[in-house]
Amino acid sequence: MNLSKYAIKDLERLKKDIDKEIGSRRKHEEKQARDELKEVAAKYGFTLNELLSGASMPKGGSQRKQPDKFRHPDDPSKTWTGRGRKPNWVKAWEAAGSSINDLTAA
Repeated sequence: MNLSKYAIKDLERLKKDIDKEIGSRRKHEEKQARDELKEVAAKYGFTLNELLSGASMPKGGSQRKQPDKFRHPDDPSKTWTGRGRKPNWVKAWEAAGSSINDLTAA
């Protein structure tokens, strides 16, 4: 296409029309891609949001909070999942001769 014959005003109008068409096509392609991704996610029993939120998880493991496995009988704000180091209140409980099984959360 030889553009040298066009006036600047015509070229600017043509550029504006081209930019508008490109934007319209990109939106259409984005919608089409999103619909295809939703179909693939549904095929495996997921929603697209579930898959995308999983993509941001760090490689080290799950970000889900583990349920509390142990709870202090006198202070319910003191809990422990049973993972990692024992909290001091659990150590103190065991040092007093009590069983950790007595702390099992209900």
